[in-house]
Amino acid sequence: MVKRPAARLRATRQGAAIDEVLSANHGFRSAHEVYDELRRRGERVGMTTVYRQLKLLADSGVLDVVNRPDGEAGYRLCGPTAAEANGHHHHLVCQVCGYTVEVEGPEVEQWADRVASDAGFTNVTHTLEIFGDCQRHSPRSRRRKSS
Repeated sequence: MVKRPAARLRATRQGAAIDEVLSANHGFRSAHEVYDELRRRGERVGMTTVYRQLKLLADSGVLDVVNRPDGEAGYRLCGPTAAEANGHHHHLVCQVCGYTVEVEGPEVEQWADRVASDAGFTNVTHTLEIFGDCQRHSPRSRRRKSS
């Protein structure tokens, strides 16, 4: 289980249920997917509550948020990685199943700092998600299995 920061304002039944849904999945899930899973489990929760809770968790640093290729935001509990030591990391995301790997990107950080500095920008932030097919869904992997 991921350690929760003190920024969580109040514990609610709905908040606990959302935490449970996110804890059970290691990929990114949309607000609608979280809502659908809650309803499937018999939770009485509104879509507005799901969005509000996800925003609260994202703002407090508990959730990673990515813009998926379909344009919808995906949410996932942050995992314990070395990249989190400085609070910043990137993601490799399977576009088929949502499986996610957190990765460090020192070259990306250096590039972003240089580009920002060259343009006279300060206090710069960025996000980077790389989408592809995980080993299980890779066409190369499927070819090997059928051989």
